[in-house]
Amino acid sequence: MTTRDIEAAADSLWSAATGGTAIAPLRETFPGFGPQEAYAVQEINTQRKLHGGGRLVGRKIGLTAKAVQKQLGVDQPDYGMLFADMAIADGEPVHWSRLMQPKVEAEVALVMEHDLPEPGITMAQMLRGIAFALPAIEIVGSRIADWNIRFVDTVADNASSGLFVLGNTPAPLDGLDLRLAGMVMERKGEQVSLGAGAACLGHPLNAALWLANKMAELGRGLKAGDVVLTGALGPMVPVNPGDVFEARIQGLGSVRAVFEEQQP
Repeated sequence: MTTRDIEAAADSLWSAATGGTAIAPLRETFPGFGPQEAYAVQEINTQRKLHGGGRLVGRKIGLTAKAVQKQLGVDQPDYGMLFADMAIADGEPVHWSRLMQPKVEAEVALVMEHDLPEPGITMAQMLRGIAFALPAIEIVGSRIADWNIRFVDTVADNASSGLFVLGNTPAPLDGLDLRLAGMVMERKGEQVSLGAGAACLGHPLNAALWLANKMAELGRGLKAGDVVLTGALGPMVPVNPGDVFEARIQGLGSVRAVFEEQQP
């Protein structure tokens, strides 16, 4: 692919996001579209967002479930950027106009206490760098029509990011076993997703460590105050207008995502 092709792919995703109309998979539109090109597209739109006044507040990890990696033909997770305007307060109504093909998944969120700028980060350094954990609901979305994605499509699309909701009660890691932490998510009181920390690369902290080292290698290391969404603990669930989801994670409490009725 040429530089012009990569820029065209980035433009198409940006237009889809701003115009609210999903596009065909990039892998079909741009022959030879591989992981390197996909991350280049993500970076172009990250810079576009930053130059437009966006503020980076964290990162998200995607494809942490081995079954999903196998489905998409990859052997590692991917990552995306979290911006301040993607953050939703617990229980704050989300207007449907902010969403594209939304689905929700429950995750462990980590908030950093210290910078981790250098690659070669150990688990001990990772643990020391974390201030606290929170329950989170990620509201994922796709600018690719019908969620017809493969690895390169979701990477280019900022790891199929949308919005995220954090709980309000920070929990220190002392005494927490996030690997065994059970998760249940309900829609209006009906159970829709079950899981546990072990579903996330064996342990949410494993996912966080992978991300911290990947970001450091790229010169964009995690900073104090950054939010890290460590990956889904259970199956993602499609969202309908008017839905109310509550996720409870053992040791972390609960968090709610509330969706307004679709406006005519």
